[in-house]
Amino acid sequence: MSSPLSHPLVRTFLASVERRTAALPAVWREELLEDLREEIAAALADDVTEDPAADDVTEDPAADDVTEDPAVDGGPVISEERVRRALDWIGTPEEIAADALAEESGSIPPEPENPGGTWLTLGLAVLPVPLCLVPGVGIPLGLVAAFGALVRLWRSAPWVRREKRQATLFVLSPLVTVPVLAAALSLAFDGISAPAFVASLLIALALPVVGAIRLARSAARLREQAPQEAGRPLG
Repeated sequence: MSSPLSHPLVRTFLASVERRTAALPAVWREELLEDLREEIAAALADDVTEDPAADDVTEDPAADDVTEDPAVDGGPVISEERVRRALDWIGTPEEIAADALAEESGSIPPEPENPGGTWLTLGLAVLPVPLCLVPGVGIPLGLVAAFGALVRLWRSAPWVRREKRQATLFVLSPLVTVPVLAAALSLAFDGISAPAFVASLLIALALPVVGAIRLARSAARLREQAPQEAGRPLG
């Protein structure tokens, strides 16, 4: 199977971002490109850009999202239309570069953080949903944990503002996903039950966990790169 990142449109997209962000520090630029690679791969793998309207595309009526190409080990190849939708969902190279350059001019580059501090922040980020299962005081405790996670997140050094904005959406996502899921389950089963509510909480936990994993990987990469780039040991 061909890698989504090997598609010509993806290579052109990443090359354009890299060229437009040449003024960024090397570590910061590589961090941005690595995040984009992950976002593109996730968008295509999870089909987050699937749009019912895409069935009406007339540019190539014979093209499917995934087709067979004997030139690539006989494996499936992602269609150009699907790649375009994924890249449109992520943003244009101009927008991404402008945002990154604005961050560079308005704040200092990210710095490595003690792993203990990082894990405390990420732990608080995923705690709100499980805390909601605590009888009586669960929801207030969850809100306190979410507030603490956001305060630590925005005061932490390992992540740039773009990552912090995305993480904020992940942390706050249960405020939207839990009611929506609960309503959907109540309609499906003629009323909300305790098991259905717990199920909605567990499903809603997925986005905060995904956000925490991405931030953990970003902070770990920064800790690995910093001694090589700065020539100094981590504190």
